[in-house]
Amino acid sequence: MADLAAALSKADSNLSSSLDRLSELVRIKSISTDPAFAAECRRAAEWLVDSLTGLGFAASARDTEGHPMVVAHHDGPDGAPHVLFYGHYDVQPVDPLELWTSDPFDPSIKELSPGRKVITGRGTSDDKGQLLTFVEACRAYKETNGELPCRVTILFEGEEESGSKSLQPFLEAHAEELKADLAMVCDTGMWDAQTPAISVSLRGLTGEEVTIKAASRDLHSGHYGGNAANPIHILSRILGEMHDENGRVTIPHFYDGVYETPDNIKAMWERLGAPKNFLEDVGLSVPSGEKDRTILERAWARPTAEVNGITGGYTGEGFKTVIAAEASAKVSFRLVGDQDPYAVRENFRAFVKERLPADCSAEFAEHGTSGSIQLSYDSPALGKAAAVLEEEWEKPTAIIGMGGSIPIVGDFQSKLGMDSLLVGFALEDDCIHSPNEKYDVRSFHKGIRSWVRIMDALAH
Repeated sequence: MADLAAALSKADSNLSSSLDRLSELVRIKSISTDPAFAAECRRAAEWLVDSLTGLGFAASARDTEGHPMVVAHHDGPDGAPHVLFYGHYDVQPVDPLELWTSDPFDPSIKELSPGRKVITGRGTSDDKGQLLTFVEACRAYKETNGELPCRVTILFEGEEESGSKSLQPFLEAHAEELKADLAMVCDTGMWDAQTPAISVSLRGLTGEEVTIKAASRDLHSGHYGGNAANPIHILSRILGEMHDENGRVTIPHFYDGVYETPDNIKAMWERLGAPKNFLEDVGLSVPSGEKDRTILERAWARPTAEVNGITGGYTGEGFKTVIAAEASAKVSFRLVGDQDPYAVRENFRAFVKERLPADCSAEFAEHGTSGSIQLSYDSPALGKAAAVLEEEWEKPTAIIGMGGSIPIVGDFQSKLGMDSLLVGFALEDDCIHSPNEKYDVRSFHKGIRSWVRIMDALAH
């Protein structure tokens, strides 16, 4: 029988050396979007290969058209489940450098307040610290038990922060090698500093740009005003009609494939309450959107139609009295459930065309699509993970959704036929993608212990 208590104790005694290894990795300037750092990205991949090889993994850095993929395999006991763990070793650029209070690639331990220590530096939270929680959990388990409780495959990519251009081709080319019983993704966060969370839904996206055209040129508003069609007026009216007085989207068939969240999950979200200062922090106080839904429902389980930008006419300094020949808007739709991103696009276009007056036309441009992800609330893996996270953190695990997207989760589902377990230990104030990124030492430590518990639970 595996000794869980011994593995947890080893995670505790290893913490200092685990932080040293995180510091080593953070010092590597693996900025994926800047070609000047390509050698540093490779160096980070090779660092991970060496670390995993030292733990008994068969690990290698696989070349792609972009930065290398790190792939590693470790056997488990006969009959044990096979899990695939995903993370990324690349980081965002550090600009503006002058806003950092310390060197972003020279990590250090700081005390933010009595008893609260953090490790600073680019990538400490997103995602080097997060991926190392799993690697260090494997270390603790192996050092005490001699083997891992599960068969483990690891995939670390180096382009997540720059579009993951090599990821889909790599998944397709290596599908048989990478396919497992369950994917585990550690690129998410806690509900709050005390409460663990598992994310079970990710919204999809349809991006559209529409341009309304009328006259053959910009017109003098004194000479033509009151007679010529004004594309800015027309576009504004159409966009305004996308929502009714209760905040519902009025595009026909928009809610096809949208399902109600189970009552027990909604009750859990009610107990969580709205995120602290969610609107107040951005100078707002009154929630918008569907009036009969809570803030968390609207953020996680309901679709949206948002106008992201409008252009038309003269927008320079001063004033120019023209009626524009055309006006444009960028519109994004966040999707849930089984909404079809392509059907949403076509229905939006039909909605616009039906509202065009005579002499006007509409042109459209696509800006990407991705389907939403809804994982089963009844998954055995979810139940086991939630239970052991509660043991570790001594707070009930929050089962949450995410307003945004993590494309790899959809790829795992569509290309490898795997559901994912999304467990992360980042905090809201970690400043990911911003100056002064940090990762709480407590989150890092208990994240390691949490993965020890999750691997052990999945094996039994």
